Amino acid sequence: MTRSAVAEHNLAARLGDAGDFAGAVAACARAFAAGGNAPETHLVQARALQGLHRLDEAEAAFAAAIARRPDYAVAHRDWAQLRWMRSADARTAMAPLDRAPDTPELALVRATVLSGVGDVTRAAQVLDRALARAPGNVALRLAAAGVAGQMGRGAAQLDHATEALRAAPASIEAARAAVEALLHLGRIGEAAALAERVVAAAPEDQAAIALMATAWRLTGDARHAALCEDAALVSTAIVATPPGWPNLPAYLRDLAEALAALHAWRAHPLEQSIRHGSQTQVDLSKVDTPVIAALFAAFDAPIRAHVAALGRGDDPVRRRVRGGYAIAGAWSVRLMPGGFHTDHIHPAGWLSSAFYVALPDAVATPPQGWLAFGRSGVPTVPTLAPFRHVRPEPGMLALFPSYLWHGTEPFTGDAPRLTVAFDLVPA
Repeated sequence: MTRSAVAEHNLAARLGDAGDFAGAVAACARAFAAGGNAPETHLVQARALQGLHRLDEAEAAFAAAIARRPDYAVAHRDWAQLRWMRSADARTAMAPLDRAPDTPELALVRATVLSGVGDVTRAAQVLDRALARAPGNVALRLAAAGVAGQMGRGAAQLDHATEALRAAPASIEAARAAVEALLHLGRIGEAAALAERVVAAAPEDQAAIALMATAWRLTGDARHAALCEDAALVSTAIVATPPGWPNLPAYLRDLAEALAALHAWRAHPLEQSIRHGSQTQVDLSKVDTPVIAALFAAFDAPIRAHVAALGRGDDPVRRRVRGGYAIAGAWSVRLMPGGFHTDHIHPAGWLSSAFYVALPDAVATPPQGWLAFGRSGVPTVPTLAPFRHVRPEPGMLALFPSYLWHGTEPFTGDAPRLTVAFDLVPA
């Protein structure tokens, strides 16, 4: 690359991160015209083209990146996800990976894709083969622990987590994996003790807090109620009608139409909680479509009211209150009948959310399509049921701690369930 090509590549990457996909594509074109041909530039171009929903061109750009670097794991992962979301077909998603070199990094990608499309048995086989060649690879061990957990193999899960910890004693991720395995095996006292040590070392790690809370609930520790069941931690509010619309139902109809254009997918993204639905692939907080921008303006009042009602304190939510907030990513989910969210947390957030745009009639029948809090997203012995359900309403915003396990109950009928969600961090 010439210096000009490097500069254009860097500009393209920044524009893509900012959501200016057209600007990123143009900058990539200038980089190529200046003699650039790096696989990284083709990857930036592919992601930007996907953001513009020029999907055939995006696939060609992913292929170009991989042609220049056949073991380019990040490009393989993104391309496989795109092919999966477009087709809902595992063979289609895996085809380029089946032709790729056999490296530990690509074994991780293969396992991620296979697990994401529901083939955990084959994912485990891929990881077992890779670990036979690289038994000390921490990333492979952690992936194998996760897959073993999905398969109900608690002892194997703990073995992999222990090996990861042995190889990387300071790894928070490895320690969390060990806690998960201990919970899976019913060794709750050990899980609680280790989780407390992890949270002490990483006090803002949302996943570690969730695991500690789970262990406390299982042991009957009263600290669980303060951490998860405090009424002020979860709020619901109907947003005000944005200026320019006569009423909230009219606004929600226009919002649903705008979001529908971003949901041209046949399957969920990899490594997400969605089942039988789709998720938008652009940060909605950076979209300049008026009806979508108006939504984030409408969120401000209920967010500030929620933060004000929290007050100050030394718990993991209140100790981070600074008075302001910033949005750390926003997206929309459309669940089809029979769809649901598996129970999960948001590791990059402080506060998380669910905003209800359009709902099926089935939500009138408890708990179909309802928001569930407290059911563990990792296997435990004994199992845990939700401790609270929230019935959604069109125009309602729910806010809650990012470490709080939450999911969506399946629903029946013919209509989809359309939501917007975002994470907040203190500012």
